[in-house]
Amino acid sequence: MSIINVMWAGGAPFASVHKVHNQILSRMEPAMPVKTWLLQGSAAACQIDVGAALEWNMTSARLKGRHVWRLLKPLMHNRFRQALLDSDARVVLLDGIGVARTLLPVLKVMPQIRVVVIFHGATRLNPAGRELLRGFPASRLTLAAVSQTLAMSLQDELGMQVAALRSAFDPAQFQAALLSREAARARLGLPDSQTRIFGAVGRLVDSKGFACLLEAFGRAAIHHPDWRLVIVGEGPRREALQARIARPDLVDKVLLVGHLEDVATLYRAFDWVLIPSLDEGLGLTLQEAVLARVPVLASELAVFREQLGDTGWYAMPNDESGWSEAIERAAQASADTVAAAQYRALAPDEAWSSFSQVARQLISGSQ
Repeated sequence: MSIINVMWAGGAPFASVHKVHNQILSRMEPAMPVKTWLLQGSAAACQIDVGAALEWNMTSARLKGRHVWRLLKPLMHNRFRQALLDSDARVVLLDGIGVARTLLPVLKVMPQIRVVVIFHGATRLNPAGRELLRGFPASRLTLAAVSQTLAMSLQDELGMQVAALRSAFDPAQFQAALLSREAARARLGLPDSQTRIFGAVGRLVDSKGFACLLEAFGRAAIHHPDWRLVIVGEGPRREALQARIARPDLVDKVLLVGHLEDVATLYRAFDWVLIPSLDEGLGLTLQEAVLARVPVLASELAVFREQLGDTGWYAMPNDESGWSEAIERAAQASADTVAAAQYRALAPDEAWSSFSQVARQLISGSQ
């Protein structure tokens, strides 16, 4: 008997998914073997160790049944079914609606297997997706979301119960890996001095709000030549962001360092962490910064308020003026005081305990 953990793909764009699934599976009994499937990409491209993964190496067109692959979908389903039988799986953990669309038709006729679908972010469910979930035997299907905000949204849309599994980190393990301020700044090539360093972490995509952040930072830092903004991440918007950084008001003030696999150890390099996202399912960056005891300024999103409440510092998404003012106010505040209040609000020890309990209940089917 085993657990099958099915994720859409390996690689940096899916790092948060890999982290969440790894956290869930770390809460299971050691005697329960876990086998990971990657429908696309490789295990070597994952930021975490996913073990000996089965790499299916399928294209999106094939998985979604486009063009000629529509005719060959039964063959693909047969391959999945045989692999599930060979694995002696009793629980299958699915990464979101894309993977669910691919596997649920196969799993529907395998009554010995229970299914848990984890939603990681806002999902637009079309009628076919809703019908697929509603039509699966309810006694064998559990839906869960990585935040209470996301769970409530999905529950309203589907008319089905969605469990809130607010992802969390093991505080002791996370903090033990953190580098000191001096070592983290050295790793990023930053001056170990009184220079004010603002940090941002995430993929370079529109939804992360970095274009707005650059404009806001340019306004806020105009009279502060010693301020710096460091953005850690990679993505398709790099060229556009780099072009903006090259203009006179930001040149030598903003650094795009690209993707760093050890970014979770580097938060102490920053005086503040800025999270200008337009939308998030949870926002692991917020949790990582708070665990490192670095204060956070984030977009005014329900999912961030869910975690930090009134201790959070917020600015409206995509509001350049609002973000500029908020950055200036943050620079004048006591970072240690704000960080301490946010740490108490997030309550990492209690959050990890709750996450561990809910994760075990989801897999065991006892929730």
